[in-house]
Amino acid sequence: MSQSDKKLNLSLDADYRHWLKDLKQKFLSTQLKAAVQVNPTLLTFYWELGEDIVRRQAQATWGDGFLKQLSQDLMAEFPEIKGFSRRNLELIRQWYQFWNQSPEIAKQAVAQLVQVPWGHNLKIISKCQTTTEALYYVHNTIEYGWSRNVLTHQIESGLWQREGTASSNFSSTLPTVQSDLTECALSDLQKPIGVSAYQLTQSLPDNLKSKLPSVEEIEQELGGEL
Repeated sequence: MSQSDKKLNLSLDADYRHWLKDLKQKFLSTQLKAAVQVNPTLLTFYWELGEDIVRRQAQATWGDGFLKQLSQDLMAEFPEIKGFSRRNLELIRQWYQFWNQSPEIAKQAVAQLVQVPWGHNLKIISKCQTTTEALYYVHNTIEYGWSRNVLTHQIESGLWQREGTASSNFSSTLPTVQSDLTECALSDLQKPIGVSAYQLTQSLPDNLKSKLPSVEEIEQELGGEL
């Protein structure tokens, strides 16, 4: 049998086609998970670094200028780490200060904050007025696996103001089975799953297209500062 005949037979083989479909789905899932991967250990380090920066600035006459020097020294030691830019050090300090407006809430919140991607954390503190409101969005980002764009939409649309806090009926207004982060529930597995953005959006049902991050969103998540 010629090689071309073997290839033709393989493309018609049901087991092969089933395996190929599984591989495509796994690869898509891997891409989505990589785009929103959270590193709790790194975020815990960020929290402790923010605490150190605030404390040392209060006790010494260093001023803000020392962040530039600290950034240069850390980047020289760890050139592959983007998170030590001066801008990110300023954001780490701002993140810590925001939550320490309410020290009691901050102590309880840390374990949850480190489960949320850094970009999500920054979005929350930039758009929320109080730690109570911010903690609401932290809780729901973890529970419902919001992408950064979905999180931004929920904050800007005033979800917390509409739903309240403890008496929230949020669980009854949004489905839990369709998460933007750790899984992708495909309702029609008979359709081919494409890897490219065009193939994917063409093959997914309309009601799921809005649940997936775009290629641009994935690139932002992967390319953003750690």
